[in-house]
Amino acid sequence: MNPGAHRIVSGHQPAYLPWLGLLHKASLADVFVYMDDVQYLEGDWQNRNRIKVAEKTASWLTVPVDLKKSPSRRICDILIKQEDCREEDRWNARHWKTIRTSYGRAEFFEKYCGFFEALLLGQHWERLADLNIAILRKAFEWFEIDTELIVGSEQGFSGRKSDLVLEHAVQFNADVIVTGILGKQYIDTSSFEAKGIHVVFQDYHHPEYPQRFGPFLSHLSFIDLIFNCGPRSREIAFAGNIGKHDL
Repeated sequence: MNPGAHRIVSGHQPAYLPWLGLLHKASLADVFVYMDDVQYLEGDWQNRNRIKVAEKTASWLTVPVDLKKSPSRRICDILIKQEDCREEDRWNARHWKTIRTSYGRAEFFEKYCGFFEALLLGQHWERLADLNIAILRKAFEWFEIDTELIVGSEQGFSGRKSDLVLEHAVQFNADVIVTGILGKQYIDTSSFEAKGIHVVFQDYHHPEYPQRFGPFLSHLSFIDLIFNCGPRSREIAFAGNIGKHDL
């Protein structure tokens, strides 16, 4: 395939403070579908992620959700639980305190911390998808990802699993669709090939980088990288992986 000759589409379910592999996947595409129109999965990454803490371990940051009050189980309809407790004890204050405690002495904390302080303490979030897309847009900016971001719930898609990914590809005139390596379990590549669409399964190779608190821990939230490595984060995150020009 000739570099630059193809229209590339990808997508992923919303994730709270996403890992580097999601950002790399987005960087490969011309259009990235924010798949907030699929079903919310309990115990998945949509409302939680991990960071490294002073105890040299990975700690979960989890946004509490209220499934009983949510209009449906679609991610776009999932409501954040409004906790009946002191403000300083609510999930957002706890998350900010943990982030500040864990990364306050990291080299690039001051460069990026203002966004997270305002995000967590300066705004009131009702829907999980709104919180997650605000984080994703900022991550796109910091990692210099110029991919067009499309909100799935605004498009009226109706397919499921492989058919939904095919619908994305057709809707946005893709020649190439990028899906995660786990897509091999459900993607029907023949249906894509019938429409002249090439399927690429992203196999992200996670980098190691300077990190505080003992031995390196992999597959954390992207904030671990930016607080530790700052402006070099894009270069580090995408090194050793395929780039858009390879597709």
